[in-house]
Amino acid sequence: MITVHRVSWRAFALVMLLICWSAEAVDVVDLWEGDPPHSKPSSIEERVIENWGVPCVMNITRPTMTIYPVSGENTGRAIVVLPGGGYEVESIVEEGRKIGEFLSSRGITAVVLKYRLPQAEISDTPWLLPITDARRAVELTRKLTHSYGIDPTKVGVVGFSAGGHLAASASVMPADDPAGVPDFAALVYPAVAPSEANREWLEETFFHRPMTEDEISHWDLVGRVDGSTPPTLLIHSYDDDVVPISESLLWAEAMVDAGRDVEAHYFPLGGHGFGPGRAEDGTDQWLELLASWIKRQ
Repeated sequence: MITVHRVSWRAFALVMLLICWSAEAVDVVDLWEGDPPHSKPSSIEERVIENWGVPCVMNITRPTMTIYPVSGENTGRAIVVLPGGGYEVESIVEEGRKIGEFLSSRGITAVVLKYRLPQAEISDTPWLLPITDARRAVELTRKLTHSYGIDPTKVGVVGFSAGGHLAASASVMPADDPAGVPDFAALVYPAVAPSEANREWLEETFFHRPMTEDEISHWDLVGRVDGSTPPTLLIHSYDDDVVPISESLLWAEAMVDAGRDVEAHYFPLGGHGFGPGRAEDGTDQWLELLASWIKRQ
């Protein structure tokens, strides 16, 4: 059973009161009833910090979905939004709320997921937390058909940076239940390449220990792209000095080789983490491109 709490942003959880939210009504859904899987008791407390000049959430132990109902004509499409933050924090406003508000205004139900970060303090298998939550969010979104006018065969994901790694993982990693695999995926400056830099990053923030050779092979996301990979949209900038554009190029090439649908939009400027985009470098075009692409899925 899904428990839904309809609240205004002003009545949202205390942690979110520290952020300048809008006052429109949204639905906040607990992702799990009782203790989430793969978790262990912990004394850490969720809090908001400012990182990269934007509000971010850390120490997430209670994952939630914040649902932005469609305003205007409903396309029947829905998308789970996965904010980035290096698997250390989540940029819940720039890569969460703002994305949800925009897509809902374009007839697409948006579900912003506040997923558990892979922290060793809360799990003995921290690498399982993000993908377990992402798959659960996709499954639950499919069950919201009558409440929100969602076509259960048109549920996708959009992820940013580490959230792009998570969206890609949900798209290609083995799944016990196909209902948790998205029907389409948008990867925005995603970290997906099987590179030495990404291996070091995952060992530091995802596994919290050296990866085994089997794990390195298992988490080769680009190598898992095949004929069943969902249609994908790629968004990146050529001057990204955190996650190089070569990662999106690798994914696009793998999709073409597998005979899968892929669309890509690359901006000359934008750097890393441009979120909803900026007029001065042209990245503010990408959300309209995303909405148009979703409507064609």
